[in-house]
Amino acid sequence: MRVLSPLCWGLWVLSQVQLQESGPSLVKPSQTLSLTCTVSGFSLTSYAVGWVRQAPGKALEWVGGISSGGSTGYNPALKSRLSITRDTSKSQVSLSLSSVTTEDMALYYCARDTVRGSQCGNPDKNLPT
Repeated sequence: MRVLSPLCWGLWVLSQVQLQESGPSLVKPSQTLSLTCTVSGFSLTSYAVGWVRQAPGKALEWVGGISSGGSTGYNPALKSRLSITRDTSKSQVSLSLSSVTTEDMALYYCARDTVRGSQCGNPDKNLPT
């Protein structure tokens, strides 16, 4: 499995495109963090969606994502604890991060790929890693 480059992700802001995260505001250490991103204004089968996070006082960190074709890519440091899935019928992308620690304390954001069907959203292409 290829790791999708974080350089391929952009936080995309258009009036007709919306991504809304939902989930618990607080998770205790050792528990599982479960978040859902509900999108509108575009199709999950046309654009990749990923997750980024920002810990207090730190830069944005790429968590992982799922391509328009359904392939996933994960931050290698999180791969063993991370799962990203989607439900195209509900226009939702879900993140599950198990065994959370204080290192996982951050604000989590979902983000859409900036180019329709781009290589950044397709792990089957030759991507930078």
